[in-house]
Amino acid sequence: MQDKKDKGKKTEARVRMREQDPAERARNFKEVPFGYTPEDAKAEASRCIACKKPKCVEGCPVGIDIPGFIALIKDGKFLEAARHIKKKNVLPAVCGRVCPQEEQCEVKCVKGKKGDPVSIGTLERFAADYEATQGEAPVPDLPPPNGKKVAVVGSGPAGITVAGDLIQKGYGVTMFEALHKAGGVLIYGIPEFRLPKAIVDREVNYLKKLGVEVRTGEVVGATVGMDELLGEGGYHAAFVATGAGLPVFMKIPGENLNGVYSANEYLTRSNLMKAYLFPEYDTPIKLGKRVAVFGGGNVAMDSARTALRLGAAEVHLMYRRSKQELPARAAEVHHAEEEGIIFDYLTAPVRFNGDGKGGLKSVTSLRMQLGEPDESGRRKPVPIPGSEYELAIDTAVVAIGNGPNPLLLSATPDLKLNKWGYIEADPETGKTSKKGVFAGGDIVTGSATVILAMGAGRKAADAMDKYLCSGQW
Repeated sequence: MQDKKDKGKKTEARVRMREQDPAERARNFKEVPFGYTPEDAKAEASRCIACKKPKCVEGCPVGIDIPGFIALIKDGKFLEAARHIKKKNVLPAVCGRVCPQEEQCEVKCVKGKKGDPVSIGTLERFAADYEATQGEAPVPDLPPPNGKKVAVVGSGPAGITVAGDLIQKGYGVTMFEALHKAGGVLIYGIPEFRLPKAIVDREVNYLKKLGVEVRTGEVVGATVGMDELLGEGGYHAAFVATGAGLPVFMKIPGENLNGVYSANEYLTRSNLMKAYLFPEYDTPIKLGKRVAVFGGGNVAMDSARTALRLGAAEVHLMYRRSKQELPARAAEVHHAEEEGIIFDYLTAPVRFNGDGKGGLKSVTSLRMQLGEPDESGRRKPVPIPGSEYELAIDTAVVAIGNGPNPLLLSATPDLKLNKWGYIEADPETGKTSKKGVFAGGDIVTGSATVILAMGAGRKAADAMDKYLCSGQW
């Protein structure tokens, strides 16, 4: 059904995706939105006015020809639309689900000036999903091998993009993944109800069909060194895309109690180690009944909604600012609210309290009020004296951010880092201080979005090709 809005006069509104009922989906890990039907997709695509100078393309970090693929959907050429997207984006089914289009391509859509912008992300998702229903995607014609090898360290969005781009330029590409399954944050970080693992597997398998060699359980910096790869390993260049996977804690008393998790561990146990498939997989994870999640980003939303689906009777999301400052996507906040997550705004924990047996019993917090803006531009939370209170909980998930994993970095001392411990790399090329080594994604920028990591991968792949062709660093 196509919604209509009345703002004095009828305006053309976007076609909304159908979704699982909140009460039902809060207790299962099935994907929340059902996606468009072909009729829905054609109706939404018909809203695009095919601007001569499309601003939406400028907002896309990987430069997808957005009006081009939407026009194909409008004409019912769904397969052609998917393949048109893949000229620029090797992960359309992923990006259509988890990228913040409302802040990138859609925010620049002309239709949004007087109503709803075209639902670009949902149309991208539809095209990719439609292609998947038609059998295996065909492999494009590839150039003959040029005899040069590239190592990609990390198999998340940036690494996948570099691997996909360079294999199609004739390079031999090997992707090294420390965990037992490729996909990086797409596999261990994003829950099934937002990004089904079968979709990530499909994209990784497509890379393998293109000829990319994927080595799991390979910890570059431990099982093999960067110098070894570029030396006797025979690789002519390397791309580092190890992400930002080091948990950050709040440094308050009681964080070592049993039942206090980092979001990284909590989501990895649920997603990669398949706790969400209990009892088929008996993954060690505390299935708390009263859970508190600390943070306000998408990872915090994912953690809170996961806790609910793992059987929690009550889940609190505690955030030290107000709803207006929440960094999470509006859609994720909306879904969490619908599912019954309790938002405790203007609240900051000061200590976790134990039960005397090493387990978590409660959290003591302070009420906050907003003061002047800090360096982030958001108003700084200020404690209210005498506002301390205690909340009984048996599980806590700390989701306040991540840092760079130091393993590879400490084993490669000639790789220059910035003051936060991330790799220093040219934002336009991904070049690092070490000859032949490029880097991109969260290991350079800190935690960011899937599509920004892919954009960094795209730029780095182009720069690596130029370097390997010219030999000039």
